[in-house]
Amino acid sequence: MAFMVKHVVGGQLKNLTGGLGEEKPEAEKSEAAAQGMTQEEFEQYQQQLVEEKMERDASFAQKKAERATIRTHFRDKYRLPKNELDDSQIQQAGDDIELPTELAKMIAEDNQEEEKKQSIIGQLTNIQNVDLDQLKDKAQSTLEDFKQSAEKCSLM
Repeated sequence: MAFMVKHVVGGQLKNLTGGLGEEKPEAEKSEAAAQGMTQEEFEQYQQQLVEEKMERDASFAQKKAERATIRTHFRDKYRLPKNELDDSQIQQAGDDIELPTELAKMIAEDNQEEEKKQSIIGQLTNIQNVDLDQLKDKAQSTLEDFKQSAEKCSLM
């Protein structure tokens, strides 16, 4: 209760006295002085903050463009529709887009796997219950049979 009385009456007493005895701080301190720096140090600090922000923004834009490049690659690979946002992000970053080495290796491995799958032998491996070794042996024996029959042929 004493707190409430002091709070209500104390504020009114200060208004009546006009704030005599209270020292007001300087009218307005500059931001530099408030942070304990000279004006020149403060300006250098602000400049440094701006430069760091620009570097972060450039790095962020670069990463966005790299991600967009990867998405574009996979859209091309799987014949999906293109995205305008990805194209614009790539164009904003310019020509300095480089995929990280790990991702480039992964993409190269995917391309090799796709090439193997598209070959005839790759298609045969996808068929179930096919023994490639047996198939190769059979093809070689058939080829040898043709050679032997060609040797026996009197026309040749």
